[in-house]
Parts: sequence; structure tokens; C-alpha cells
Amino acid sequence: MEFSGAVLDVDGTVVRGDDPIPGAPAGYRRLREAGIETLFVSNNPTKAPPAYVDRLGGAGYEIDADRVFTAGSVTTRYLREQHADDELLCIGAPGLVDQFEAAGLATTDDVDAADALVASIDREFDYGDLCTALWALERDIPFIGTDPDVVIPAPERDVPGSGAVINAIAGVAEREPDAVLGKPSDTAIEMVRERLPYPPEECLVVGDRLDTDIALGERAGMTTALVLSGVTDEDAVADASVSPDYVLDGLGDVGRVIG
Repeated sequence: MEFSGAVLDVDGTVVRGDDPIPGAPAGYRRLREAGIETLFVSNNPTKAPPAYVDRLGGAGYEIDADRVFTAGSVTTRYLREQHADDELLCIGAPGLVDQFEAAGLATTDDVDAADALVASIDREFDYGDLCTALWALERDIPFIGTDPDVVIPAPERDVPGSGAVINAIAGVAEREPDAVLGKPSDTAIEMVRERLPYPPEECLVVGDRLDTDIALGERAGMTTALVLSGVTDEDAVADASVSPDYVLDGLGDVGRVIG
């Protein structure tokens, strides 16, 4: 099959921490040499796309900022479309709040003034934050999550991600989020289609998560390839509700897919 575009996940697919996953840079070069336009899409909401130019460049992937977007980008777009005039109470990393403010979105720390609650990965998340979220949601305001990733790959071992924070808040508030952004949300699919304006059958999605990367590709009608270099192993594939078209040890094996 001939492909015109490829969506590549970041953590667990091309890097772990700031280090390249063995074989992945060669796989990336193979895609580029085949004339396939690549787009990096990360469910990490804490940094804006320009930060990935340096991070991925240092790991051997030369990219421009317009060839990457994140769960922060997706959430920002959704909020600008659905909550442009709202005061947003954000439980998340400072980098996420910076993205909101750069987009002209208003944020607040006042639980009684908030029009919506946004929850995300926060390495300083504590009991006080859980109380804040509970009190805000008692007012029945919209509850929005940046992405569903419960665990994420880190340099030494997997660590809790945004999904862990969102689930904790959902548990204490006894309600599910009104929207969870990032992959595989409709907003993320829209942004992929805008950046890779090709027929779905000409696009490949490569990632290490079944419920985000592979689900996005499946929902968008694209070919999917799961890599086993991140958080998913072969046993999980057999029990999953979504099925990748290919299972690879890593991005370095992408030649099996593109020929």
C-alpha cells in the first residue's frame, strides 16, 4: 500500500524521555525517504509544539513546529470553540495554563467564579486540588479532561498521566467528564485531517497505545500500526476492543508496512 501521510505518536513510539527509542530514527527516515508527510501527535498536554522542535531535534528527528501538535493544542482549540468567554479553573501543569493564556483564554483560581473545570497531568496534584475540583463541580459546571492517558512512558518506568488525575476527580465528584480531548477525540481527528489532507486510506497512524493511537486511526479510517516499544504488550492486543492492522516491535520496523 502507498501512503501519503503518517501520524506518529511521540512518547513510547519515537522517544522515551529525551532519548530516541532504538531503531525509531531510522524508521522515521524511512518514512521521509518514501515521500510520506509526517505529523507528530502527542497526548502530552504540558508543552506547546515549539518545545518539541528542540526535544525531538535532540533525539534525531528534524521537524518544524507546524508538524507537531499535542493534547494541549487540541484542548486549547476545543476551549476556544466551546468556552471562549468562560473563566477556566485548571488543575494541571503550568505549561498548560500558559498555552491557554497565550490563546486568549481566561483562567481563575476561584472555585466560585469558575465556568468550567479543566483537569490534566499535574505532578504536584494533592488533596487540596481534589477538594478544589470537588467544590467546583458541586456547582455543576462543565468538566473537561485534556487526554485519557492513565499512565505514560518515562525514562526509567511508566508514571501516572492525565487520566489518573481525571479519574481521581471523576471518582470524588461522582460524575464523568463532559469531554476528554487529545487522541482519539473528534477534535484531534479534525486537526490531523487538516494537517494531512489526504484520503484516509493513504494515511498511516503509528503509536504505542491501543485506546488512543490505534483508536484514533480506526475512527478516522486510517491504517494503524501498534509498536511494542511503549506501554502496550502483545498480551494486551489479544484482549483489546480495537485491533491494529499491524503490530511492530518498534518504528524501526515500519518498512514492513510501507514496503
